[in-house]
Amino acid sequence: MADLVIRDADVVDGSGASAYRADVVVDDGRIVSIVKEAAAAGCQRPKAMRELDAEGLVLSPGFIDMHAHSDLALLRDPDHSAKAAQGVTLEVIGQDGLSYAPVDDRTLAEVRRAITGWNGNGDDIDFDWRSVGEYLDRLDRGIAVNAAYLIPQGTVRMLAVGWEDREATPEELDRMRQLVAEGMRQGAVGMSSGLTYTPGMYAKDAELTELCRVVAEYGGYYCPHHRSYGAGALQAYEEMVALTREAGCALHLAHATMNFGVNKGRAPELLTLLDDALAAGADISLDTYPYTPGCTTLAAMLPSWASEGGPEAIIERLTDEETAERIRHHMEVVGADGCHGVPIEWDTIEISGVSGTGLDDYVGRTVQESADLRGEAPWVTARRLLLEDRLGSTILQHVGHEENVRAIMRHPVHTGGSDGILQGTKPHPRAYGTFPQYLGRYVRELGVLSLEECVAHLTSRPAARLRLPDRGLVREGYRADLVLFDPATVAAGSTFERPRALPTGIPYVLIDGRFVIEDGRRTDVLAGRAVRGTPPTLA
Repeated sequence: MADLVIRDADVVDGSGASAYRADVVVDDGRIVSIVKEAAAAGCQRPKAMRELDAEGLVLSPGFIDMHAHSDLALLRDPDHSAKAAQGVTLEVIGQDGLSYAPVDDRTLAEVRRAITGWNGNGDDIDFDWRSVGEYLDRLDRGIAVNAAYLIPQGTVRMLAVGWEDREATPEELDRMRQLVAEGMRQGAVGMSSGLTYTPGMYAKDAELTELCRVVAEYGGYYCPHHRSYGAGALQAYEEMVALTREAGCALHLAHATMNFGVNKGRAPELLTLLDDALAAGADISLDTYPYTPGCTTLAAMLPSWASEGGPEAIIERLTDEETAERIRHHMEVVGADGCHGVPIEWDTIEISGVSGTGLDDYVGRTVQESADLRGEAPWVTARRLLLEDRLGSTILQHVGHEENVRAIMRHPVHTGGSDGILQGTKPHPRAYGTFPQYLGRYVRELGVLSLEECVAHLTSRPAARLRLPDRGLVREGYRADLVLFDPATVAAGSTFERPRALPTGIPYVLIDGRFVIEDGRRTDVLAGRAVRGTPPTLA
């Protein structure tokens, strides 16, 4: 007898097709039978050791978070309700060009320091890996949800070149190619970049093209956080399209926003660019989160020249009065590349988290508000916080435009990505709410997407990008990574005031046929594993 039958579910199967009523049978981690309209047809209904009445609930494939920052959270927090409670059954990590494999001892220490604001300092983690394969093996010991990994190009450059702003030598480029090839062979699904983050941003297009050629050989995709989301955003998108076409590599545009005042109402220009490239044969997809503000670290706002050499060099420059004044001028007047070429507006920069002690008064206030309370210029406040928190502060940046968000999410190659940073006292609510926000606000309340179309965006489209042959659809033979939700009540519980509140209306989530959410509560099941890419020759 099978393990489970889900009775009378309204199946939204991930294909975009209309919903249908069915009994769905699960056994040994897979969907083994789908009996459509079983009750109405009066046929013999399937039986199983457990029966779940799904009347009034939608059954869909598990949601795939195409842009996640859970690289350490998956190891630190077995519960991981931030994602499991949303119906996320797979996260793609290793984002924005900075993560923890491949590394050596020196690089590991540097990357831990550089992205403390994203993932914490890792003092609670046993870093018993160095290679991509070893990291994936560590995930295989049991995690809350499945995870796929992108090779972080910035970390690769750190290993081969260091933190210098210069072109790689031929020998260094060969080493980077080798590191990318090793990571792809060991199970990575592609490569990410953070081209407004050091040291990845120091790579020229020719260097990135060569690395993308290697990724393409293994059937992977390139996922860039490109060089600007503000001034020059369209040119930055064009650059990535041209680069990957030259390399013959699939392209997935990370958090594909059009932010800052210079881009208000310009999403149609981006979509025309993508449509033209797709018509010409490009292989492109993208992800977005259904919110307007962005989220990163305060240190990321600095100009790239101030970040050369790594975290300690940044602190030295901030400590020097003359250099600090140059940094201020670049940020406030010129427009630093760290702030996407736009002069920074301190009243849009809200501190969402700090790493050091005694700094909590900054959290929940913009830099401008904290400066006003102290009777000082905002740069004085920002500089002090950068130094006292040793670059560990995270921010919300309130620069988005709702009309752009809605236009981009309608595009046929769109997928969902939370870009969720789980650190800090007041993180962005997208970390806990992205997927129910799509279903509740943008489907039920606003009608921007139909339910069937939205589910396809969150399931089969990302599965296709990841080249996963047995995920992303409710089909016989597919893995039983499934979500049951109430379309009338599903909603993001998280808000900017209560960012860690869990969603409503998602009572059941299964991974490999095992309940990780049951009756709306997290179980103790650790069904997640590393999902490895498969080179085309081995497919």
